[in-house]
Amino acid sequence: MATVTSPSWIRLRSGRSSDAVLAVAVALALLAFHAVRGFPTIADNGGDNDSLLRLVQVRDLLAGQGWFDPTQYRMGPEGGFAMHWSRLVDLPIALLVAVFGEAAALVIWPSLLFALALFFIVRSARVLGGEWAVLPALVIGGLALYFVNVFPPGALDHHNVQLVLALAALLFLMRAKEFAAGGALAGASAALMLAIGMEAAPYAATACAIATIGFLVGEEGDARAARGFGLAFAGVSAAVLIVTLPAGQWLAAQCDAFSLPQASLAVLGGGGLALLAAVPALRSSWRTRLLGLGVLGVLAAVLAVSAFPQCLADPYAGLDPMLRRYWLSAVSEAQSVVSVARANPVMFAGYYVTPLIALATLCWALACGGARREHAVAAGFLGAAVLVSFWQVRGAMFSIPLAALVLASWVGGLRRRVERDGTPRAQLAMLAGWLVSMNLVWQLAASPFAAAEEGDATGQAASRCYALADYEALAALPAGTVLAISNQGSAILRQTHHRVLNGPYHRNNAGNLAALEMLMGDPAAAEAAARAQGIDYVALCRGNPETVSLGKWAPDGLLAALAGGTPPVWLEPLAGTQGQAVEIYRLRAP
Repeated sequence: MATVTSPSWIRLRSGRSSDAVLAVAVALALLAFHAVRGFPTIADNGGDNDSLLRLVQVRDLLAGQGWFDPTQYRMGPEGGFAMHWSRLVDLPIALLVAVFGEAAALVIWPSLLFALALFFIVRSARVLGGEWAVLPALVIGGLALYFVNVFPPGALDHHNVQLVLALAALLFLMRAKEFAAGGALAGASAALMLAIGMEAAPYAATACAIATIGFLVGEEGDARAARGFGLAFAGVSAAVLIVTLPAGQWLAAQCDAFSLPQASLAVLGGGGLALLAAVPALRSSWRTRLLGLGVLGVLAAVLAVSAFPQCLADPYAGLDPMLRRYWLSAVSEAQSVVSVARANPVMFAGYYVTPLIALATLCWALACGGARREHAVAAGFLGAAVLVSFWQVRGAMFSIPLAALVLASWVGGLRRRVERDGTPRAQLAMLAGWLVSMNLVWQLAASPFAAAEEGDATGQAASRCYALADYEALAALPAGTVLAISNQGSAILRQTHHRVLNGPYHRNNAGNLAALEMLMGDPAAAEAAARAQGIDYVALCRGNPETVSLGKWAPDGLLAALAGGTPPVWLEPLAGTQGQAVEIYRLRAP
């Protein structure tokens, strides 16, 4: 039998530094691709509201707004509202803007995060599948990161940071027994991703569960990893609370942002795990460890139920029913797997098939006894991400990259088999493995089942009213308050000096409700409300899906009247904007 050897270019470059070089090279190649195309996602980001508003928050910080003041003063009713985002993401972006300028920061930040994410994918794939998985990890992982669309130039949304931290936590947990600092780095990554946003709670919880289970059933190395994880998780959580909140708010509970409830549970859970793992008498046997963990779990449950019961309820419990019906239910990233499968089979195929294949390969390996501890860790993370994506499709931005590193390991094994025997059957299996590991292939396969006309129209409409040029006429007007659909709110703040009443953020309950009542209400009655809210302009985007939906739900409302070309008498069309992407109306003098 022939001796199996790795390709020389992989064998000679098998360390962390070489993986970093490869990841950076792919990131630079992708950056060159964007540059050749003229960085289109900066000129028109296709409706990434969070990235637009993140830039506004960074601008406000650099303009002198306080570190502890997250208020967005230009959105909502007079006085604005406090955003639930973390300053931890604002800081590095602000530093890049201060050093290199805003235009460069819009390119550097997502490119840096892309390189980090790909590096962690390559390292994790190498752990699972050896050197043969490196090339598949670069290709499949790079395509997966491109596919989830959270790393293009201009992407400042915090989800890309959370994804990088989740991939880091996975890698460090897989190597925690062999790598002395692995447990601590995993704990720090889990704490940071949770501190940045509560949507990462399932992945932080998964990391905690993996460290805990390892301590319960593992060996001395697992106890050492659990000790490092717990200390870092507790310590970083406490530090974040102190650094991101003023002293007067350390004891205030905010369920949708990192504050006392999350920090106290993290300190209790992480500190308790570290204590159990550090004291020999508390880990002398699996029964002792189980008893200690049980007591710790009861204490955490009592703390959550007694001190923070409001945080155990629906996170949108305080949202007005009208907003829940006409806004939240229409948010595309909040749809379930059933809704996606019924409405958009192409999206379903692209978002769900590769994670399910990856999960199946892990389950098969675990069932057949050919898996190692690292496979169980990967299965835990991927399983959690798939469950989240079943609940809300936004979870796919985690499940797809996590699946990529698993599939890269699988394809690496198929490549190794081809090198070993080289039979046509092995070559065909390898080719099939490459193809089924790519999301684009599944989207193309599902495309005949989609209504092409509807898909094209929806995609075209969704891309309108986010281009920089669309707001030039509005930006030229004297400063005022604008009434528009929520999908335009962030774009207006980013591109103009105006205020907006509406925006796709649940904390702006009062402003969003007032705007929705005006846009869906009787055109004549909306005048009094508009003047009471200090509205100066109304901005109409006919092609945006939100405009279309609200018009269907309220065919006699103000928005439908404007879209139909019959504005009420109290609104004056602004010359030169009719027929443009953004049409502007000015309130006439009373």
